[in-house]
Amino acid sequence: MAGGFGTRLRPLTINIPKPLVPMMQKPMMHHIANLLKEYGVKEITSLLYYQPDAIRNYFGDGRRFGVKMNYIQSDADYGTAGSVRNAYEFIDERFIIISGDVLTDFDLSKALDFHIKRGAKATMILTRVKNPLAFGVVITEKDGKVSRFLEKPSWGEVFSDTINTGIYIMEREVMDLIPYREDYDFSKDLFPKMLRENLGLYGYIADGYWRDIGTLPEYQEAHLDCLHGRVGIDFSEGYERITAGIFAHKTAKFDTESVKFSGSVYIGKGVKIGKGVTLHNAVVGDNVVIGDGATLNKTVVWEDTHIGKNSTIHLAVVCSSVEIGDDVRIEEQVFIADKCTIGDGATIKPNIKIWPEKDIEAGAILTQSLIWESRWSRELFTGSRITGLANVELNPEFSSKIGAAFGTLLPEGATVTVSRDVDNVSRMINRALISGLLSAGISVNDLQATPIPIARHRLKSSSEFGGVHIRKSPFDKRLCDLIFFDKGGKDLPPSKTKSIERNFFGEDYRRAAYDKVGMLNFPERALESYTDSFIKAIDTDVIRKSRLRVAIDYSHGAAASIFPSIVGGLGIDIISLNAFLDPTKFSRSADEFFEAAERLSEVVVSLGYDIGFMLDGGAERIYVADEKGNFLEHQRLLTLITFLFLEVYPETKKIAVPITASTEVDDICRERGVQVVRTGDSHSELMRTVSADPDIGFVGGTKGGFIFPKFLFAVDGMFSAAKIMELIAKSKTRIGELSARLPERYFLIKRNVACPKDLKGKVMRKIMEDTADHYRVLIDGVKIIYDNETSLLLLPDRERDIFHVNAESRSKSRATRLVSEYEKKMTAWVSE
Repeated sequence: MAGGFGTRLRPLTINIPKPLVPMMQKPMMHHIANLLKEYGVKEITSLLYYQPDAIRNYFGDGRRFGVKMNYIQSDADYGTAGSVRNAYEFIDERFIIISGDVLTDFDLSKALDFHIKRGAKATMILTRVKNPLAFGVVITEKDGKVSRFLEKPSWGEVFSDTINTGIYIMEREVMDLIPYREDYDFSKDLFPKMLRENLGLYGYIADGYWRDIGTLPEYQEAHLDCLHGRVGIDFSEGYERITAGIFAHKTAKFDTESVKFSGSVYIGKGVKIGKGVTLHNAVVGDNVVIGDGATLNKTVVWEDTHIGKNSTIHLAVVCSSVEIGDDVRIEEQVFIADKCTIGDGATIKPNIKIWPEKDIEAGAILTQSLIWESRWSRELFTGSRITGLANVELNPEFSSKIGAAFGTLLPEGATVTVSRDVDNVSRMINRALISGLLSAGISVNDLQATPIPIARHRLKSSSEFGGVHIRKSPFDKRLCDLIFFDKGGKDLPPSKTKSIERNFFGEDYRRAAYDKVGMLNFPERALESYTDSFIKAIDTDVIRKSRLRVAIDYSHGAAASIFPSIVGGLGIDIISLNAFLDPTKFSRSADEFFEAAERLSEVVVSLGYDIGFMLDGGAERIYVADEKGNFLEHQRLLTLITFLFLEVYPETKKIAVPITASTEVDDICRERGVQVVRTGDSHSELMRTVSADPDIGFVGGTKGGFIFPKFLFAVDGMFSAAKIMELIAKSKTRIGELSARLPERYFLIKRNVACPKDLKGKVMRKIMEDTADHYRVLIDGVKIIYDNETSLLLLPDRERDIFHVNAESRSKSRATRLVSEYEKKMTAWVSE
């Protein structure tokens, strides 16, 4: 497999394809060819797509590698399996599939023996990694048969730290399962089909080294692994050993008394090294010249590069034919492409990428605010959201680039919606992001300060290609979120967020011609359309006749400019709190939230009101105080609203709740013959579920978010408040009265267990092994069902370095005991 673009390795891959990027002075695919030859492979077929001639020219007919080399150039991207199907004519027996841009020393003969002994049709070669999020997670039975496979999971879906390496052994007949000249993927299409039809899919867990070199930091780390002897490949062929860990080609020229070596160093042929040079954990390519007094620390230099006197390079990669002057300082995480010139005395600050043939003037200091690049070197998105420190990581420069990256994904001339909350940073980011979109030829409808549900509602009924909402994080005042929407208003799917990341990291932005730059519009009827749909979806007559008295805290958010006019037309008694926009107050700390909740409760009780609602700053979620002033915990609120909804709408067939929801919901639905659909513990999973099943009449989250599908496919705090008013009016039952009548049936005990991100996959594997004899639900995390009265949920947090350990039982002591038991086990697993 040699057709990848290597976008995330730019600028290293601008002039050469990814398989030819040098690893220890030889192309990555060179090492793969040697590995295959070592284990008896005599014929290699390379599937080409990007810069195919460069690969053909390097490998030729394969004779110098001791193999026969064939080439197939694809005319389109047919996916991983679809591309292999194009090699049908070259394959008449069992074959191996391997990527040309990984570094591995796996013993392929052991994997082949396993494949033959199991009688497998396809064997996935697996390995264990600390962070499996970017790979396909695989669970096998004791005999190696694959029982579960999930491509690029979230933390809650990581049931193991065993991942798919992309190396496969297959029988010839597997090719017949792959359609010809169609987009078909091993992980998304072929393997799920083989699992469903029980077609002999096995997994072999290999010992040894494997690394997917997909990013610039991975490239650097792979070199350090090679230098430290962690890779079972002899890189010293053609070199002479100078001293322990130091190897040089016989044609290299340097004074061993003058040059200071430490760690491990490889010096190519024709290299010239001056006096007083210091080399520590460095790889120096062919024909490189290093001037007197220079220092290279943890640095990779390709061929034909000149480094001047007294220059210092630390943790950097310098490509071919680069001219570096005297007294230059190059700091960490710098990547310099081919044929650049850096003048005397220049300084290159950390986290800089320099494209080919750029000139840096003498004495210049090349710097910009790219702190976020090290943090986001692998991925930007969490789901459909980018989160960063306001005006530090998410600053105007970043925002304009991400706007351009999003715009490049869309067809030129398309239109998107952009909205924001009332925060001043959000306003600034909004303008920068819009400028990036416009520059890519994308027109923008700016809704300005508008709640998220209204933006989604507009996209649901418009022809726009997507949107972005900018907000201050509801969880941390220092953070800002960019939330990306697809056409129709749903969250942008992973395939598109990955495309944005590729555009961003590759700095591959479309720049529209001067007469194709996008237009900025301010639509006038967005609120009117939302209000019209809102009123039609609520029984306003029954609310009006109920003469409810309601208190609403708007949290100084954008809903304060919209919702009062809607509820004002319902003819009920309403008192509004914090109903003006204030960018300094709408994002609340924990103490401020509890103060506001207490104040709302006091208002409800003192005025004798029926209910109190608090909207969050984005108007997506609600907090509720009953008529007695009791602020309801989210799980309890979900139970009560579920009960009310099914009382008022008994024809409901299905509802959906997350895996974290109380068993009380199941009991209520079972008594009424209503099916409960469990989902992952996220808003995106709730939306995906309700969109896929038209029979679902209600969706309740465990964080104050409710979805009423007849109005909108997403949570909407304003509509939820109005719908709850309707439910109270129709049932003639206030929330506090219902709570007293419906006692809590289960005890829920919660604790958090600290677990570094790199160990979450390992801990999930241990959990799966430890609970193998119990009935489990694997939707998000691992939920163990002991009996009708007791369950335990072990859920890795998507962002924080913790596991949530939640036990629910009719017996408080049993729930407490289970939590304590697994808290101890998981702490021990982390420490192993």
